[in-house]
Amino acid sequence: MIYLAGDIHGTLEMEKILDFFELESCVRTLTEEDYLILLGDVGLCWDDGKKDAFVRAKLEELPVTTLWIDGNHENFDLIDALPVTNWKGGRVQFIGRKIIHLMRGYVYDICGKSFFAFGGGFSIDKMYRREGISWWSREMPSAQEYEHGRESLKKAGYRVDYVLTHTVPADIARILVPKVYPGEEELQYYLQEIARNTEFDKWYFGHWHMDCVHGKFVGLYDEVVRLE
Repeated sequence: MIYLAGDIHGTLEMEKILDFFELESCVRTLTEEDYLILLGDVGLCWDDGKKDAFVRAKLEELPVTTLWIDGNHENFDLIDALPVTNWKGGRVQFIGRKIIHLMRGYVYDICGKSFFAFGGGFSIDKMYRREGISWWSREMPSAQEYEHGRESLKKAGYRVDYVLTHTVPADIARILVPKVYPGEEELQYYLQEIARNTEFDKWYFGHWHMDCVHGKFVGLYDEVVRLE
């Protein structure tokens, strides 16, 4: 079984995950071959201190393996320092035995389904943050990451079962929030290109702090959903 959830922001909103799996474990037998996918702003890599350690310990205690894509509120100095290895058809970074970062622009084969993962986003509160302390420019993807994503989808024949992102294509962003927040346009238009050129069954995202469905696009925040 695969589960998906949106932002947890470290200790701030992880109770929804813990509460969900406390109940889920009462009705299902879960193992490390089951997966929880978190859609960015996870807070596993933030201060490299006690809060990070607490979040990691709680996720390691879950009966499932946790996969995550990065959002915008992450410490990319810490993420970039992690060793990189191959896993399920793509490149990943392990943070502990059962916590795995899905890197930008790879297609993964998980439980017989294909997932295109592309993290990243823009912090609209950037002006209140300090670079290298609470904000990192790597929150937005590089040109190399954009191109790698295109190449990965080309190799997959522009067909995947699911797309996992933190933010959304430009057209969906305009539906979610009519006001245009400058700074994320480049990424949103890239994702618009991906949506236009790729066949997929569902596209899951976080970032916008809402649970919503717009056609094939599903936003998650409070809910934890099962991928049947």
